[in-house]
Amino acid sequence: MEKDQTVHERSATPVRLAFRVSYLGSRFSGSQIQAECRTVEGDFIASCQRLGLFSDWREAGFLFSGRTDRGVHARGQVVAFSTEFPDRAIRTLNLQLPPDCWCTGYADMPPGFHPRYDARSRTYRYYFSRLPPDIAAMERASLCFLGCHNFTNLARVKDKNPMRKILDIGIRREDGFTYLEVKAESFLWHQVRCMAEALLLVGTGETDETFITSLLDGEIKKALKPAPAEGLILWETDCGIEWRPMPEAERSAAHRDHVERHHTLMARVCSKLRDT
Repeated sequence: MEKDQTVHERSATPVRLAFRVSYLGSRFSGSQIQAECRTVEGDFIASCQRLGLFSDWREAGFLFSGRTDRGVHARGQVVAFSTEFPDRAIRTLNLQLPPDCWCTGYADMPPGFHPRYDARSRTYRYYFSRLPPDIAAMERASLCFLGCHNFTNLARVKDKNPMRKILDIGIRREDGFTYLEVKAESFLWHQVRCMAEALLLVGTGETDETFITSLLDGEIKKALKPAPAEGLILWETDCGIEWRPMPEAERSAAHRDHVERHHTLMARVCSKLRDT
C-alpha cells in the first residue's frame, strides 16, 4: 500500500515549489546552514530529507531568499526547492518542521525560479524595546536614508558593494511599540540594525539628523554598533508571488503561546525584583 501511495504521489518531473516561511530566531544561529550550529536552513533541509522530498539539497536547488543573523526573526522569508513529491511537501512540511519554524504559504514556480535573485525587494521591521521620547525627530531623520547611499558606516560591508537603494522607510506605532520599517532592493549585513541604532540616538536626543547625513557622507570612519538582533524581523520578501495559504501545525501555535507566556511572566518577575 505504501509503495502504491508513493508512486501515486510522485510527479512525472520535479516540481519547483516556493514557500513563505516564518521563524522565531532566538534559538537559531542565523538562517544560513552551518556544520556545527543549529540554523533555519539546516533544520529545513533535514525536515525535507526526513519526508523524502529530496536527498541532496544542492541537486534540489534548495535556496533561501536571503540570510538573517543569529537571533533575527522572519515573517516573510522565502525558500524554494524542486521535488518529485509536491503534494507531500505541501501537506506535511508543517508537521515535520520544528515548532519555531513554519510555512504560511506556498506556490508552484517555474523551474528556474531563484528566491534571492528574483526578489524585487525586502522589507524589515525593527521593534524598539523602549519608547524613544522624540519619535517625530526619528521620523524626520529616517527620510535621510531614502534613495541610493553608501552604507559603509552603517553595515559590515567586507567585499560587498556598499551602495544600497532605500525604497521606503518610516517610523510607525503599533500595539504600544515603536518600530522602524524599511524597504530596499537588498541589504548589507547588520545594515537595518545599524540604521535602527542611529535613529534611536536621534530619538533619545543624543544626536540629531545631521548625524545620519554624516554617516552616509562618509565623514565618520568607524562603523556604528548595530542594535540588538531580537528586535529585527524580516517582514516581507517580494518575489511577485500570489501565495496559497498553508495550515499551521498546532505545535507551532502552542510554542508561540509558550514564548508569549514566558516573556509575560519574566516581565512580571523583573518588576517585582525592582520593587525590593
